[in-house]
Amino acid sequence: MHIVIGIGGIISLMISMGCASTPLHESTGEYLDDSVITTKVKTALLRCPLVSGTDVHVETFKNRVQLSGFVDEMKQVEQAILLSREVEGVGLVENRISIK
Repeated sequence: MHIVIGIGGIISLMISMGCASTPLHESTGEYLDDSVITTKVKTALLRCPLVSGTDVHVETFKNRVQLSGFVDEMKQVEQAILLSREVEGVGLVENRISIK
């Protein structure tokens, strides 16, 4: 009986550790939060006539948004950064957008 309880405890521990966050791995909850942030940022970029939302790529990891891609002018880069910072939940915006 003690062996069954011990094995159950080990399995529970392994499952909970699989959902834990590490510096290089998001928990399930963090992943879902980041997916929502990415969607909101991308939507804001697509709605803005100045920014070509299809040319700017958005990735989010632990509330840190990374923008990349190619745009025509610096105003578009600045607007993309501004719009990204305004999205709820964004902690930091990293710019990797290049000018064509």
